[in-house]
Amino acid sequence: MSVIEPVVSVEFEVFGKVQGVYFTKYCKEMCEGLNLNGWVKNTKKGTIQGKLQGQRSNIEQMVMWLSNTGSPGSQIERCELTNWQNLTKPDYKGFQIRF
Repeated sequence: MSVIEPVVSVEFEVFGKVQGVYFTKYCKEMCEGLNLNGWVKNTKKGTIQGKLQGQRSNIEQMVMWLSNTGSPGSQIERCELTNWQNLTKPDYKGFQIRF
């Protein structure tokens, strides 16, 4: 018997030297590889913001990437997570880069 993992949602904001096409592009690729839904965008204040939805273990892997790794050349200061929610199913289909 397999255990069904909870589907969760969390909003994130990454601070540091993270602006540019590469961070959002790599973020999208990572999320697609982890089967996560949501979006990511560059902000006017020089951060990256987004929303992740999917299985908790995959979200946790992505949060580790956002907090510690990032795209090549990025320098992450911190990643803030807000609005954790349990979902019956994701609100988003696929993962998008917003502009």
